[in-house]
Amino acid sequence: MGFDREYLVFALAYVVVGMGLGLYMGASQNHGQLVTHAHPLLVGFVVSFIYAIIHKLWLPAPGRGLAHAQLVLHQLGALVMCAALFGMFAGFGSEDSLGPVLGIASAAVLAGAVLMVVLVAKSRNALA
Repeated sequence: MGFDREYLVFALAYVVVGMGLGLYMGASQNHGQLVTHAHPLLVGFVVSFIYAIIHKLWLPAPGRGLAHAQLVLHQLGALVMCAALFGMFAGFGSEDSLGPVLGIASAAVLAGAVLMVVLVAKSRNALA
């Protein structure tokens, strides 16, 4: 499976999670997970979908090692971020205990974005 398709599969999984959480919040009339609901949709779905498009249109043959590292950093960071937010807003952990986890996860997502910049900059198709 190419990186474009992997990102698309992850994006669609995140949209299901984000919409499912939104549906739950609406049905229960408990909107305490609003911040968590936004993160799978934005960081998970939207960013992963954009990365899928970038891979499809501009990175048909990226350096496998760098592209794989970028994929893992983004997906692991997004997953841990969403899980930690869910735990914090559900009362399973305090901001003091989960804050550092959120910081590391956010740094991983940012590092993934920086690696995407590097991948695009190094690509011969970046300006095509």
